[in-house]
Amino acid sequence: MNIFYLLIGVSLVAALIFLGLFIWAVRSGQYEDNYTPAIRIIFDDFEEPEDETEAIT
Repeated sequence: MNIFYLLIGVSLVAALIFLGLFIWAVRSGQYEDNYTPAIRIIFDDFEEPEDETEAIT
């Protein structure tokens, strides 16, 4: 039965740590940009070939 008290205490400490990290992330601006992640998929990241022989092969 004593192990339950230990597990509850450890769980509460872990939950408070995660809550603190979440609040820190929100206050530091990690979630401010809502637009860019939605359109990032349509950006092309292709490298341009240096000459036409690379483009043919």
